[in-house]
Amino acid sequence: MAHGERWVRSSPPTAARDHPYLQNLAENLEPLRDLADAAHFICVLHGRHPGVVDHALDHARVSLERDWLEAAADAFATERAYLVRIVAAAGPLPSTPGHAESEAAAHAQRHALDMLAQSDRAGCAAGAALALAIDWATIREVLDAVATRLGLTIPVSTLPLAEETVSVVDALARESAMERAMLFGAQQVFAQHRGLWDLLEARTSARNRA
Repeated sequence: MAHGERWVRSSPPTAARDHPYLQNLAENLEPLRDLADAAHFICVLHGRHPGVVDHALDHARVSLERDWLEAAADAFATERAYLVRIVAAAGPLPSTPGHAESEAAAHAQRHALDMLAQSDRAGCAAGAALALAIDWATIREVLDAVATRLGLTIPVSTLPLAEETVSVVDALARESAMERAMLFGAQQVFAQHRGLWDLLEARTSARNRA
């Protein structure tokens, strides 16, 4: 098995993608308030510039890494604008018990992502950015579900294809001995995203009990 395929399969994105609440959001099965809540919190993590990919680009050390990150950064500029447009159309956050605590948790997640993407350990920032690109396909499904419910136009994603991302992982792992640091950065991003779905599910439960 190639480095890239092994890296993706041995990392835990599947655990995040298989999260029941995430699946319900992506399949447009939740009420609009829950979809809007998800968009707001995704925006906390990824709606600000510079983001994970932008920070990682500043720490790129080899040309292949830099080329992929430059393309991804350009694509994420469009994704970020789309995310902000959704949040603006969705309106205020739904009233939720314990909001201050969940907001603090989300900001802590954002800080953790920033630290990963600014790591000086060769490969860590790239791994974080590559993991975000891999996970973004599922996050995009959630955003598209919100946009559909709000009647917004859904732009075409210009992020590098998954096959291209896996090829970059493979090449970087083989040529620059960064696989372990890349894997660490990726695992931490996947973990933060799983934590986000847990947080959103808890917020929905809190609203339903109120």
